[in-house]
Amino acid sequence: MATSLQTLWQSPIVGGSFASHVDDHSNGAAFTSGEFARLQGLSFMAIKSAPPSNFVASRSVKWRCAVVPSKTEKRTLLHDLYEQQKQSPWYDNLRRPVTILEPLIKSGVRGVTSNPTIFEKAIAGSNAYDDQFRQLIREGKSVEDAYWALVVQDIQEACDLFQPLYNESNGGDGYISLEVSPLLANETQQTIESAKYLHNVVNRPNVLIKIPATLECIESIKQVIASSISVNVTLIFSLARYEAVIDAYLDGLEAVQGDLSKISSVASFFVSRVDTYVDKRLDAIGTEEALQLRGKAANAQAALAFKLYQEKFSGPRWEALEKRGAKKQRALWASTSVKNPAYPDTLYVNPLIGPDTVTTMPDAALNAFVDHGKVARTIDANLEEAERVYNKIEELGILWSDVGSVLELEGVASFKKSFTDLVKSLSGKAETLAQSN
Repeated sequence: MATSLQTLWQSPIVGGSFASHVDDHSNGAAFTSGEFARLQGLSFMAIKSAPPSNFVASRSVKWRCAVVPSKTEKRTLLHDLYEQQKQSPWYDNLRRPVTILEPLIKSGVRGVTSNPTIFEKAIAGSNAYDDQFRQLIREGKSVEDAYWALVVQDIQEACDLFQPLYNESNGGDGYISLEVSPLLANETQQTIESAKYLHNVVNRPNVLIKIPATLECIESIKQVIASSISVNVTLIFSLARYEAVIDAYLDGLEAVQGDLSKISSVASFFVSRVDTYVDKRLDAIGTEEALQLRGKAANAQAALAFKLYQEKFSGPRWEALEKRGAKKQRALWASTSVKNPAYPDTLYVNPLIGPDTVTTMPDAALNAFVDHGKVARTIDANLEEAERVYNKIEELGILWSDVGSVLELEGVASFKKSFTDLVKSLSGKAETLAQSN
C-alpha cells in the first residue's frame, strides 16, 4: 500500500516536514510501505507548472518528484554504531528498484539480508518484476528458474552497489545475502550443490550464501566453507546449535589449503521469535515469577551467545587459523523487529550492541533505532543477569532444547510456505501470459 510523501519525509532518518497530501510518485514509481529510507540524503523537486505557493496539493493532483542528490550527507546513529562500537548495521529487506539502497548506504547501512519471505513480498506485491518475468517465460524458462533469475538479478545489483564498501572495509562489510531454496532445509548434499551454484551464478565477491542451521545442514556449512564460499548461517535459535555452527565454520576453514582471507561468514542468531514463543509458555504458567520473565528470554540467550562467540574465537585453534588470514564468524542478531507492541521498539537492538557483531534490521527497527536508539556497549553489560534469566526459564520447565527445536521447525516451515506461495503466484501469471499469447 502506498504511503503519503508527508509520512515518508517525516521519518527520523530524513527529519523535518515537507508537505501534506502530495501524491506519492518518484521518477514514476509509487512509494511502498517502509520506503522512507530512499529519501535519506536526497532532496526533492516537484515537477509541475505553477505549484501553489505553500506547496500543498489536493489528492486529485498528480505530482511527480525527481530525485536530486543533496550536497550534504546526513550522519545517523548507524554511523555511530559502527564507528564507536564496531557493530555493523545491515538492512533486512530487498526489493526493486534496488537503487533505493543507495540512500541507505549513505545513512550508515553496511550490508543487506534477504530471505524467501522478503522476496515473496517484493515480487508478489509489486509489478516491478513483471516485464522480466514475462520475458523469461517467453524464453522457455520454467517458473522456478524464472524466480531464481529475478532474485539473482536483485542480488547482483545490490552487490554492485555495496562493492565500494566491501573494498573499503577489506571484506569486512558490504555483503548481500541470498538463501538457498528452503525446500532443501533437510537435504545435506543438495544444499551444498545449490550453494555452489548460487555462488557461481551471482559471481560477486560480496555475496553471502544463506544456509539454514538445521541438523542436516551443519555438514553442508562445513563443506561450503571448505569450498571457499562465504556463508550466512541462518535460523539459529539455541546455544547448542550455535556452537555446532561455529565448529562447522572452523572445520571448513581447516579444510582449505592456503590463504583464508577471502572467506567470510556470519551466524544469524534469531531473537524476537524466541520471546514470542517463550512468552506464550510463561503466560501459560501464569505465576508472578514467570510473568516477570516475559520479554527477557531472547536477549538473555543472545548475551550468552556472544559470550560463546568470544570463547570459541580465541585460543590456539583459532589463532592458528587467524595466522592464515581467517576472519571471525561474526554473530548476527536477526529477527530484530518487535512482535509484541507492548515492548519498546528498540528492544532487540539497543541491548545487543557489541564489537565485531552485526545487527540486521527491517524498516521498523531501523527507523526506531535511528530516531531514538542508544549507542553503547550493552551485549555483555550484565552477563550474571542473563545467566539468571536463562537458567530460571529452564527451571520453570521451558527447556531451551525444546525452544530451539520448535522455532527451527516453524522457521523452516514459514520460509517454505513463502517460497511455494510465490511459485504458485508466478505460475498463475505464467498461465495468464500463455493464454494471452
